[in-house]
Amino acid sequence: MFSFRLPSLPFNLPKARTAGFSLGDRTRERTIVDLANPLGFRLGSTSNTASSHSLRKNEMPLPHSVFQPDPSSPVLDRVKQTPVPELNPPTLVVTTEIEASKQQAAWAAVDRHILPHHIVIGIGSGSTVPYVVERIVAQGADVNKHRVFIPTGFQSKELIVAANLRLGDVDQYPVIDVTIDGADEVDRDLNAIKGGGACHLREKVLAEAADTFVPTNAEGPRSRDRLTHSFIIVADYRKNSEYLGTNWKAGVPVEVAPFAYAKVLQNLVLVGSQNPKLRMGKAKAGPVVSDNGNFIIDAPFSTEDLKDPLRILKLIKMLTGVVEVGLFCHMAEAAYFGNVDGSLTVRWADGRVENLAKGAKIVVQ
Repeated sequence: MFSFRLPSLPFNLPKARTAGFSLGDRTRERTIVDLANPLGFRLGSTSNTASSHSLRKNEMPLPHSVFQPDPSSPVLDRVKQTPVPELNPPTLVVTTEIEASKQQAAWAAVDRHILPHHIVIGIGSGSTVPYVVERIVAQGADVNKHRVFIPTGFQSKELIVAANLRLGDVDQYPVIDVTIDGADEVDRDLNAIKGGGACHLREKVLAEAADTFVPTNAEGPRSRDRLTHSFIIVADYRKNSEYLGTNWKAGVPVEVAPFAYAKVLQNLVLVGSQNPKLRMGKAKAGPVVSDNGNFIIDAPFSTEDLKDPLRILKLIKMLTGVVEVGLFCHMAEAAYFGNVDGSLTVRWADGRVENLAKGAKIVVQ
């Protein structure tokens, strides 16, 4: 028999505590011992100072970006009383008309949909998202110091950290006030193809987390409740299509379990996909691997098939081995498209289409 003794720690672990998470209707409780942060470091602080313990000899401060705030806990109260680090806006240089159109769309969406009372904000992935973060930072430290930003992947996480915004996670904040994300293509009904960056599983989780049921009849069944969306798409004019598949020819991204990819490829052909292919890495030998450790299949469908994207979504989602499908059907509240001339086209879920001239004042709806 072997026996061993655990080494003594240079500090005392705090006792288990009950943490109450409360953000409007986001409330849950759990009993935890914070082994990752036993010293109770001040969340979101760059001072590397302990909040409930003073640093003692041999105690190493941990990176501030690892931890996320609990908006209802006494810890966040301490955060609010401490100096907020200066926000670092991304240094973005707009060099082309396409980049300018992305910036116009992102800025307008942030100005209209990310309001001072919004606390939990989802940040998507893609080439338009840096402009989203840029505009959020421009709203100022006073409004951002109490916010939590949830990334959909590595890119958006790095943007959040680089801007000194407070990083959170969807398992901590399962209800999100608003999510802004890009898209590969959007049709007239705001159905979207997403997943060109292999992040569509996490993107869909954050998009759905921004849905809210508003009771219209407190006594009636839930089916009478109204589902409101706070998922906003931002893109340039090339992504604005009448039907999916018009401009985006790479196919519908499908995230699959690695051991099942060959069978899924076979079954995608049976449900109508035209030559689906496993996506291969551009700077590596082998397939693209998502942040979740899965493979990505690009499954082209005809424009005629994609006139009913919900049907295609259901067909693919039912295939064994499929984790998620890059078809976002009836999830967005609005889509902002920047045009070459500096104007904006805004499509709304209720069918409205706004055309805003260059420099037009953005009015909050």
